[in-house]
Parts: sequence; structure tokens; C-alpha cells
Amino acid sequence: METKGNFWQRLGIQDWFLTDETSGINGKTPALTPDAVYKYIIQKFTDSVKELSFGNRVVFYHEFIISFNAEDYRDFVENKQGIFGLIAKETVKKFYEILKEHRAAGKTVEPSGSKWVFRLVSHPDYMRGDKGFIGKLLPDNNNTQKTENLRVTFIPRQTGIAQTFDVNNDILKGFTYYSDGYMEIPYEEELEYTDDKAVNSNNNIIARLETIIPDKQFAGKKVEYLMRENDIIISGSDETREEANLFVIPSDWVNAPHLQIKYNKADGKFYLASFGEVTTMNEVTVNRSDVNAPVWVELPVNSRLLLNGIVGVNLFKS
Repeated sequence: METKGNFWQRLGIQDWFLTDETSGINGKTPALTPDAVYKYIIQKFTDSVKELSFGNRVVFYHEFIISFNAEDYRDFVENKQGIFGLIAKETVKKFYEILKEHRAAGKTVEPSGSKWVFRLVSHPDYMRGDKGFIGKLLPDNNNTQKTENLRVTFIPRQTGIAQTFDVNNDILKGFTYYSDGYMEIPYEEELEYTDDKAVNSNNNIIARLETIIPDKQFAGKKVEYLMRENDIIISGSDETREEANLFVIPSDWVNAPHLQIKYNKADGKFYLASFGEVTTMNEVTVNRSDVNAPVWVELPVNSRLLLNGIVGVNLFKS
């Protein structure tokens, strides 16, 4: 069987890296600090303005995916829970300062998306000290955009020099996305940051659910639902109720109702009861129960649910 090689080999840049992980400056890989991450994102934002803007129009990325080695990620968040959210808020404030300068100079500053999105990810083939950046214009990409290549920047620890490539989305499947490394902030046309609008900082949001609808009329568009109630119902297109705790997926492949998800404050865990024909959680079938007598099973954060073998739903902790 043909070996595909690691991530760096597939990109053709394996030779850039040192083979001995301890042979960096002074025999150590510098620790990843909040200030380094903050400055890195700001730099990528300013780079996007230079690369994407044209004429009198200022164009910039709205989604920032920052990737590290898995061990670097763990070291970064250890004893620093919530630090990434603070970094994202401060970067948005800086973004607005930069955009205000362009607007004051008579440039046209208009967004290509309705929000800022920040994600921390890791990849098993990254070495200690490696940093990567993936920028996107539109956080809510549709399925046609997903087939296009992404502009990806890597900084190998051997050279410290950024190298940029266009890569297909398929090569990114090995990345690990973390629910506590996600931040979403609405874009403000007035270029003023409003703290209480940041999704990750809103205490009323318990979790975020995300699904891609396979039905043709929706062309695979992603649908997000912010879980604000401790108890919600996931239902399908036949649903007639309009309660706030209903997450209606407009697809005939989802039963009405299909799932009930509740959050138990006492133990800080999520639980699931299935009423649909077929439900799998992380590739394990969940037994079907009666709506009037739900049978609860623990629902781990970052779980992938599959409804009737067609519709996938992911649960992320807010």
C-alpha cells in the first residue's frame, strides 16, 4: 500500500525542518506566549489587507485559524483557560484601529462577512515551535467555496521565515479543532468593539451546535444553533412548534422530534435522548426511546452525531 507521508511531506517542505527537536536556539523551543499569539494574528491581518486590497477597496480576512503542534497547544492553554478569548477580543480592537486609519484616509472599508471567527487548532505532524495560519474571507462558506484552495502560511522553526501556499481543503482533515479554542465576534460597521456581543463571552450560551444540511435546496450550507437553554429539542422539517429551545433542521432526513439534549449544571455534563429512527454518537448507535420516557446517555463535548445516517451534527462547548 502506498504511503502518503506526513503533512509536511505532502506539501513538499519536509526538508525545512530539523530532525532533532531539541536543537533550536539554546537547545530549546521558545514557549508559546499570549503576546506571541496576539502579535501573530495582528501580523496576519495586516498581511491580508496588503495582499487582498485593490483600488480604493480595503479587503481583509474574517476568519483566522491558528495552528500549532499539539504539545505547544496544551502548554499554551494549561492554567490559562479563557486566554484565547481575551486575545481574540484584543485583536478585534486592534483590527478596528487599523481599519479606521484606512477609512480616515478615504478608503472604502466594507466587510466581506458578518463576523470575526478565531480558531486554535493542532496537527500531529507539526513540530514543536511550528506555527501555521489559515485565512478566510467568509466564515460562512458554502459548499462551492469549500472546494477551492485556501491560502495557508507556515513558519518552520528551523528558518523562522514564513512560507505561503495554496492548498486544497482535503489536506486539512488531519487538524484537530478545540471547542475552547473557538471565538466568534460580530462585525461592527462603526468599527467599535462591543464586548457583550462576543459569542464565547456570553454567559447565556451553553454550547454551539453545527450541522451541514444535505438537501439540494440548501446546497450543503452550514447551520449553527446557540444553545441558551439547559434543555433543547432537535427536530426536522415537519416540526410545527416555534419554542425558543427548538433547533429545527430543515431537512426531511431528521425526525420531528429527533433528539433531546440537556445540560446538567451539577456535573457540568451534557446528556442525550434519541427519539429518531437512527442516531449514532461518535459512530456508536444510541438506543431509541419514547418521547414521554426519555433514556439519557452522556454526550461528550466535541461529539459527532449522525441522524438517520445522513445529517451530521457537532456539539461544541461555548
